[in-house]
Amino acid sequence: MRQQLIIGIVMLTCTLTLNAQTREKTLERLRQLQVRGYMFGHQDDPFYGLTWEWERGRSDVLEACGDYPAVMGFDLGGIEMGDEKNLDSVPFTRIREELLAHVKRGGIVTVSWHPRNPLTGGTAWDNLDTTVVKSILPGGKNHRKFLLWMKNVRNFLQSLTDENGRAVPIIFRPWHENNGAWFWWGKKQTTPEEYRALWCMLQDYLLNEGLDNLLWSYSPNLDGNCTEADFLVRYPGDDRVDIIGLDAYQWGSEQDFVQQLNADLAMLCHYGEKSNRIVALTECGLKNLPDPTWWTRVLKPQIDKYPISYFLVWRNAKHEFFGPAPGEKNALYFNEMVRGKNMLMLKDIK
Repeated sequence: MRQQLIIGIVMLTCTLTLNAQTREKTLERLRQLQVRGYMFGHQDDPFYGLTWEWERGRSDVLEACGDYPAVMGFDLGGIEMGDEKNLDSVPFTRIREELLAHVKRGGIVTVSWHPRNPLTGGTAWDNLDTTVVKSILPGGKNHRKFLLWMKNVRNFLQSLTDENGRAVPIIFRPWHENNGAWFWWGKKQTTPEEYRALWCMLQDYLLNEGLDNLLWSYSPNLDGNCTEADFLVRYPGDDRVDIIGLDAYQWGSEQDFVQQLNADLAMLCHYGEKSNRIVALTECGLKNLPDPTWWTRVLKPQIDKYPISYFLVWRNAKHEFFGPAPGEKNALYFNEMVRGKNMLMLKDIK
């Protein structure tokens, strides 16, 4: 019995060491790639597009420019409930398959999580109650329920291994856009102390379960007036964050977007440089791209100014799209970006 215990401890120690090495190698890879330029990323890229759904081997980005995005984004919303499909109706078996396929082909993967409201059972956008986070922290009435939810997240993340059984590197981005008020973990729904406790509870649980192959990404929403002091109010700390992200969509005027994006990226890149954190546009885009020149005329001139690791646009679907697609006018301008030396697609990072 004692010998079996010792063997088990040795095996666990070896696994944790390999996971930590995977994480450190990925961080170094991101830093080396950043010297060459910024990677392009796309959410839910292999699942559906403007004119198709669920067809294997398809990708709007691949068909528009001849290559996959360097970064692919996936979401775990619904995994906490034991659902078979996520909040966008993507089967979790398919997410696992496509995520591992992208890693195998040399790509980078990032995972977000829009969990249901554990107090009301509503969606992540069920934001009227200000006691949700307090209820799931240790001592709260829903803490035991949330432990089960975190266990379901753990189980899925632990299943993401290569053909040799090794954990693959994952950029994990929970509790995003927390400076807004549309999620139940938002600024008006939690105190800074509650938010940081929420972050630490999830992180400590997953680390204690052996998931130290994760790169943790903290990503507030576009603000435009956010100072470093404002940013640090809810920031979990440099010891808990690997990537500083920014979710930056152009919902209003082009002028406002450009001003806000430059202000926030300048602040974040300054903080990233002195703290040795990687900076990325973890979500961005212009819905349905009414201006096909947006890629080269609006976005590129701004992000060219800053040492970001990647930018990820949201999904392409039949009712909304943020990325290029074959036959769309904006694909011409996207391909102009692809031809630039500092825009990195999958072939550029292998």
